[in-house]
Amino acid sequence: MSETNTSPAVLDVWCELQCPDCRTALDDLRALRARYGDRLELRLRHFPLEKHKHSYAAAQAAEEAAEQGRGWPYAEAVLARAEELGTRGQQLLTEVAGELGLDAEEVDTALVDGRHMLIVDADQAEGKAIGVTGTPTYVIGGELLDGSKNQDGLRERIEEIADRLLG
Repeated sequence: MSETNTSPAVLDVWCELQCPDCRTALDDLRALRARYGDRLELRLRHFPLEKHKHSYAAAQAAEEAAEQGRGWPYAEAVLARAEELGTRGQQLLTEVAGELGLDAEEVDTALVDGRHMLIVDADQAEGKAIGVTGTPTYVIGGELLDGSKNQDGLRERIEEIADRLLG
């Protein structure tokens, strides 16, 4: 009896929600979603950078959005307004939550009580441990692909690895 691989391939996306390069990467992520559907699990991993003062709060807000069932839509909506996040900070984070029909007050409370700080810290520590230095960085099939300087050809490489993993 041969076993078929029914579990999805996992693509960890190390991202920072105030990073214009991560916004550029959304086109690749949308294309990967369209191609693989549920066979490729995209996991948002947080790697807030010190140079962006609202990225840490944004990561926490995204975790709260995920808990409310809208993690990726929220991350994408915040990335679309990365410059605005730079000037408006927390106000923008709760505004976006409201626009997506999330409990904006709960997002605000989560930022105040810091309930998601441990997840963000753990992601960041893991990222540093495996060699993530900038965003976006992808990990699939044990391979680390750094898109923080150049994203050319990365989607093709991810597809090669995903195709191999999904057999």
